Amino acid sequence: MAKDWKAKAKKAEGKVAKLKKKLETAVGEAVERVEDAVSTAKKKKLPVSPLAPAAFPALPVIAGVEFAAAEAGVRYKGRTDVMLVRLAPGTSIAGAFTKSSTRAASVLDCQAKLSGPIAQEAGAAIIVNSGNANAFTGRSGQDAVDSVTGGVATALDLPVSRVFSSSTGVIGEPLPHDRITAALEDLKTALSADGIADAARAIMTTDTFPKGAMAEVQGDGGTIRIAGIAKGSGMIAPDMATMLVYIFTDAKIPAATLQRMVSAHVDGTFNSITVDSDTSTSDALIVAATGQSTAAEIRDLRSKGSRAFQKALQGVMLDLAKQVVRDGEGATKFVEVRVTRAANDADARKVALAIANSPLVKTAVAGEDANWGRIVMAVGKSGAEADRDLLAIRFGDLLLAEKGLRAEGYSEEAASAYMKNQELTISVDLGLGRGKATVWTCDLTHGYIDINADYRS
Repeated sequence: MAKDWKAKAKKAEGKVAKLKKKLETAVGEAVERVEDAVSTAKKKKLPVSPLAPAAFPALPVIAGVEFAAAEAGVRYKGRTDVMLVRLAPGTSIAGAFTKSSTRAASVLDCQAKLSGPIAQEAGAAIIVNSGNANAFTGRSGQDAVDSVTGGVATALDLPVSRVFSSSTGVIGEPLPHDRITAALEDLKTALSADGIADAARAIMTTDTFPKGAMAEVQGDGGTIRIAGIAKGSGMIAPDMATMLVYIFTDAKIPAATLQRMVSAHVDGTFNSITVDSDTSTSDALIVAATGQSTAAEIRDLRSKGSRAFQKALQGVMLDLAKQVVRDGEGATKFVEVRVTRAANDADARKVALAIANSPLVKTAVAGEDANWGRIVMAVGKSGAEADRDLLAIRFGDLLLAEKGLRAEGYSEEAASAYMKNQELTISVDLGLGRGKATVWTCDLTHGYIDINADYRS
C-alpha cells in the first residue's frame, strides 16, 4: 500500500513538473508578446513633429512607375517595413550615395551597378527595408543584398543588375533577408501606380511623418511630372544626399545626362542640411526617369527645356531635404543659417555648418535664448577667415552685433521675442568678400536624447 502511495505521488510530481514547465513556457511567451506590444506601442507613440506639413501631398502618378508596401517583420511588428518599386523598360537611373568609409552593403551594391554596364532597355526595380541598416555586417551583408535583389529579379523577371536595394535602421545586426524575400509575392501582387504614399510610410524609422514632394514642368511637346519621397530624422549630416530619397519622373533623359543633373544639385539641397552632424552609413539618393512623357528628350543641359526641368528637380530635392530637417529627432524649431560676404563660398559653408552643428547654438534655440554670443563662438571655431571688427549678426531682421560690438539699439526683449517663432533665420555677414552659403538645421531638445538613448530597445 505504501508502495502504491509512493508511485502515485511520484506520478503526480511528474504531472506537476510538466504543468509547471508548460506554465513557464506560456508565461514566457506571454511576456514576449507583451514586450513586443510595448515596443511597437513605444514606436507608435512618437508625437508628430510640430514642424510637419499639414498633410502628405497629393503626388502625381508617374507613368512607368508602380509601388507596393508590405509588413515583413524585419524588426518591428504591426507596421509596414518594406517597399518595392517597379520601373518600366527604358528607365534611366542616376544616384548619389554616402561617402562614409563604413558604407552599408546595399550602398556598395548600388554604386557598383550604376558604374557598370547599363541594360537600360530592361525594366528596373528598387527594394527598400526599414528597421535594419545591413551595415557593418561583413560578408553576410552582401549575401543578404544578393538574396533580396536576386529574389526581386526572379519575381519581376528582371536582370539582377537592374535591381537596386536600400536598408535603413540599426547598424551591426545581420539583415533577416528571408523575411523580405518571403514578402515578395505579396509585394508583386500589390504593385500599383498610385501606391507612393504607402511606400513613403514603409521606409520610415524614427520619422514622425512620411515625406513627399512634386513638381510639374512644361516640356517641349508635353508636361513632365516629378514625384519624390524621402525618409530621414536622425543621423543627418549628409555627405552626398540624405538618409533615403527616391525621385521619379516621366521625362526622357539619358542616364548620363540625368546623373550630371543629380550631381549638380546635391550640394545645394541634401548636402546643405544637418540635424545632428552625423553622416549615415546608408545615405542613398536614386532618381529614375521612365521616358514616358510626351515631351521631347532632354539632352543638352543648356537648353531651355533642360533648365526648366533642372529647376523643378532641384525644387523637389530641396523640399524633401527641408522636410527631413523639419522631422529632426525631437525638433521644435526649423532654422535657416545664411552666411554672406565670406572670403569664398567654401569659407561661407564652413561658418554656416559650424553654426548649424553647434550643440550650444542648437540648445539655445531650443530654449528660446537669444544668446548671439554662441554665434560668435561658432564663427571663430569654424576655421574660416573672419575678422571680429567686420562681423555682423542678425536674428531675422534684428541686428544684434556689428563691428566687434553689440549693436547700438540692441533690444534683448525683441531678440527674445523673435526666438519664440517656430521658424528662425540666423544671418552672418563676414564683410570680407563675395562668398555665400545657406544651410538648414533644427534645434536640439531632450527629445533627441529620449529617442536615441533607447533606439535599439
